[in-house]
Amino acid sequence: MPESTEFPPFRLGESRFDQGSFYGRLRHFLDVIDPRTLFVSGRRLNECMKLLDQFKNGTLPPGVTNGQLWKAQKIKQAIIHPDTGEKIPMPFRMSGFVPFGTPVVVGLLLPNQTFSSTIFWQWLNQSHNACVNYCNRNATKPTPISTFFQGYLGAVSSAVTIAVGLNVLIKRAEHFSPATRILVQRFIPFPAVASANVCNVLLMRHTELSEGISVLDDKGNVVGTSKLAARHALIETSLTRVVLPMPVLLLPPLVMSLLERFTYRSWSRRSLLLHTARS
Repeated sequence: MPESTEFPPFRLGESRFDQGSFYGRLRHFLDVIDPRTLFVSGRRLNECMKLLDQFKNGTLPPGVTNGQLWKAQKIKQAIIHPDTGEKIPMPFRMSGFVPFGTPVVVGLLLPNQTFSSTIFWQWLNQSHNACVNYCNRNATKPTPISTFFQGYLGAVSSAVTIAVGLNVLIKRAEHFSPATRILVQRFIPFPAVASANVCNVLLMRHTELSEGISVLDDKGNVVGTSKLAARHALIETSLTRVVLPMPVLLLPPLVMSLLERFTYRSWSRRSLLLHTARS
């Protein structure tokens, strides 16, 4: 593929992909979470930052392509915080969210959870989320650390309370068969994580409801402050935090239950055929 087709003219600080279409936004976020940027060396990072500085100052050496500039910007944005200019720790970068978060999700979905293991995995999940949120925060305005700590405590306590409470209720439910109880327990992580995510959003951004948020026009100029816009923003963000965990916390238990049922039926048929042949 020619570079002119694959890489559009470089635009400093903007996305390489068209943000006016769903496909463009999808490709943009896949680029953001690309785990290959985790293995970039310090020397390579410095080269990328130098190249971008040269572009900004108009001192770019001849022969530098759009592809090189886009790749340099991708690496810098994946590692360096745009507001503080500091390196983001590897486990808390957006490109590290999937590889470092996957073991935690596996832990949340482990069968036969005990009281202590439920608390541990819920705590670890919310701690990882809190660190990712803090390290990738908007730092253009100073935010008290107490605000993040408040959101973290609220998320952990709500996740642990709901997960442990639901486990206790299910174990005490006498009308559930053992198979039904195991199936229901597999879905417990989702309501615990979803409620904790909503709690985290409301605790960390509750001041927006009383103070409002800035409203911009089509040119990006601030035209005023609106409490109604803040309420809509919090509702939409909360709904997003409920929907996002669905694929990883609902699909695996559902698939596993279907596979177990299919495997059980398959083995039952084989066993029946074997016994019939023997008799």
